[in-house]
Amino acid sequence: MLENTPPEFIDIHAHLNFEAFASDREEVILRAREQKTWTINVGTQKETSASALKLAQKYSEGVYAIVGLHPIHTSASYHDKEELGDEGKAFTSHGETFDYDFYKKLASDPKVVAIGECGLDYFRADPATAQIQKEAFIAQINLAKELGKPLMLHIRNAPTSKSAPQKSADVSKSASAYKDAYDILKEYPEVKGNVHFFAGTTDEAKMFLSLGFTISFTGVITFTHDYDEVIKNIPLDMIMSETDCPYITPVPYRGKRNEPSYVEVVVKRIAEIKGEDLETVKKALVSNAFRVFKL
Repeated sequence: MLENTPPEFIDIHAHLNFEAFASDREEVILRAREQKTWTINVGTQKETSASALKLAQKYSEGVYAIVGLHPIHTSASYHDKEELGDEGKAFTSHGETFDYDFYKKLASDPKVVAIGECGLDYFRADPATAQIQKEAFIAQINLAKELGKPLMLHIRNAPTSKSAPQKSADVSKSASAYKDAYDILKEYPEVKGNVHFFAGTTDEAKMFLSLGFTISFTGVITFTHDYDEVIKNIPLDMIMSETDCPYITPVPYRGKRNEPSYVEVVVKRIAEIKGEDLETVKKALVSNAFRVFKL
């Protein structure tokens, strides 16, 4: 099935392993492959990490996996039907402690190209849960170091809106998850990776670029100009494209479930923002993914 076909696009952060694709997963992969789009599916806890690897193992090329523990799953979290389905409620009633040996076994498979998504998420965190996140993050950095694989980072700041879900005990609105993650990572200079779904400032992007981390963008850039200046200031050889599907569907597909075949419009938008030739950007982003994930 479309083997030995070089990709024109790579969705470096997808979740086809989630329940949102339970009914048509193979068809979605076929659509992407027919468009010459390769996909890297990312785990968020034990179940979705194992399913990401199982899915990758079905294909000799073009479908890969990343395994790890998402920071929101290190403590009690909301239930996301798109991720875990109706039966996931039991899981989300408690937090998962990072099981180093479990993830090491998964990540030792050659179809696993990185560790994650891991990092810091301060959107609903309080000081205690933020500390738990940091401990799980450091454990995953050490796993990446041991196996010689890159990290897939998830970093999100605390909300700033008065209407956001902020409690008195939550992490300060002034706290920067990006700065805290950077301070941790700079102690591990041999570990590299990618900052997924970047939503920070140009200065925050430069912090991670200084560590050798690439930055990836989602369909958000197709319906807001908030990150135009950030993209303009990132060298082309340090940018990658993603969908984060089934979430964050880009224009012109808003209102539909997102999928890897839509990453093309993200790449086109990056080219527009940077004022670069589309073919040049396509080749660069694919080359970046091959370099970072050793595809």
